[in-house]
Amino acid sequence: MKFSKENRGTDKIQQLADYIDQSHAMVAITGAGISLAGGGITYSQLSRTVRPGGMKSEAFLRSYVRAMHKYKPTYSHYALRDLETAGKLIGIITTNEDCMHTIAGSKNVAEIQGGFQINRCSNCGRHYDGYEIWDQEDLPRCESCGGTILPWELYSHIGLWEEGVKKAQEWISRADLILVIGTNGYYSSAYWNYRRNDAVIVQINPGHTGFDRCADLNIREGCDDVFRKLMDRWGGKADDTEHSDVDPYI
Repeated sequence: MKFSKENRGTDKIQQLADYIDQSHAMVAITGAGISLAGGGITYSQLSRTVRPGGMKSEAFLRSYVRAMHKYKPTYSHYALRDLETAGKLIGIITTNEDCMHTIAGSKNVAEIQGGFQINRCSNCGRHYDGYEIWDQEDLPRCESCGGTILPWELYSHIGLWEEGVKKAQEWISRADLILVIGTNGYYSSAYWNYRRNDAVIVQINPGHTGFDRCADLNIREGCDDVFRKLMDRWGGKADDTEHSDVDPYI
């Protein structure tokens, strides 16, 4: 399907809304920007303050999990969930490990760097899947040996989660519209070349990234501001209160 790309002046939100209306298979690619809008924190940010024992220490893990506990999914997370429910969004590709897309209610999420839904005992290797394991008073311990349970990013030396990468490759190969939201494209080489040549690319990011040149439309605003305007054009607002009482982390 060919998209209409006629000039609509400076109304980029309307242009995005029109693209979504024309799309039959949309994919979103998200990075730290979508969570930072709600007060999120990254591994690299926290690692500057937690030195003793390194990133695999219990001190680091406890600090990181507690930091994540202080924020919830943003409006953008819920808007993407609603676009999925409406049948417009076939999947989300993300480098975020915080599970906020899943907590917001999205079903099709490819966490290509793994996340707090994929866990393993650092001692015996027993697997524990699901972010709910982190919703307790202290760090979870292995039921088999009492060892420290670590999320994928901390126990894996690979850097990429193969199952998530395969999903990303499959979804982007079908996408006619790709939304790039709050990411600089870290690890995009694992899936980007699988995209369709005729796919329309829209980047939502207040800063400049490597996607600037290939994007058909660049919207230089924060993602929450963009999605609030977008969902208003659709005649409704994303419900960002449904899961407001969920406390998934320590």
